[in-house]
Amino acid sequence: MTRVGVVGAGVMGTGLAQSLTEYGHEVVLVDRSKEALDLAQAEILKFERFGALLGATGPSREGMSGRVTCTTDLADLSTVEFLVENITESWELKRALYPQLDEAAPESCVFAVNTSAIPITKVAARTTRQDRVIGTHFMNPVPMKPTVEVIKGWHTSQETIDATLALLGAFGKSGVQVNDSPGFVSNRVLMLTINEAVYLVADGVAEPEDVDRIFTECFGHTMGPLATADLIGLDTILYSIDVLYENFNDGKYRPCPLLQRMVDAGLYGRKSGRGFFAYEA
Repeated sequence: MTRVGVVGAGVMGTGLAQSLTEYGHEVVLVDRSKEALDLAQAEILKFERFGALLGATGPSREGMSGRVTCTTDLADLSTVEFLVENITESWELKRALYPQLDEAAPESCVFAVNTSAIPITKVAARTTRQDRVIGTHFMNPVPMKPTVEVIKGWHTSQETIDATLALLGAFGKSGVQVNDSPGFVSNRVLMLTINEAVYLVADGVAEPEDVDRIFTECFGHTMGPLATADLIGLDTILYSIDVLYENFNDGKYRPCPLLQRMVDAGLYGRKSGRGFFAYEA
């Protein structure tokens, strides 16, 4: 596969387009916002020019930006062989989008759902190709993370799994296959950890800096749970915890009220300049 559709030009979609083009793939990058597409194109061009200083490892860094077609029209997905969807972690948005993708993309095209928590089988049911829908939970930032959580839905075929693992390998990634469940492996554990860390701050047990120091200095984690939440985006964290709470109907997934208030206040983390920590623009 050489022509890949990437739907959603946010941080994840931009990072994915960057990684794919760095390894020679052509990308059709779709977003409803022209501004988001312009920002994505600028980021890819910057990486093309300064990738050697930013840790680029792909063999085809030269000409990366020329291998990206930016568009606001889903009809431009008619030529892609594989598609990765990266829009906001909202079931209502995904529910509305997938019938449109199903109509726009070729019948043989595989749909990879880049989601933190929404069940893959639930998404696949919105298409006429349930055997060709799979979960690919990329980690942020995509260019720096070599491993992807690959989720098999109820109807996902072995051919789809094989094609997905082959494509991942073709741009320097490896996949760990798991079965479908809300949150999969990574976020059933991670979201509980982050949510509990937020409760520690809300309850006055420790300041954010000290919560994270316990994890980085005592456990050797590269990043503490609250800095991780800021990196992912507190809005995305809240969406993910809400999905777990809704699907499992278990009180242990109840979002911390402080998390909800911070999202209501627009304190999303790195992308807004302020979350549990402050970031330079």
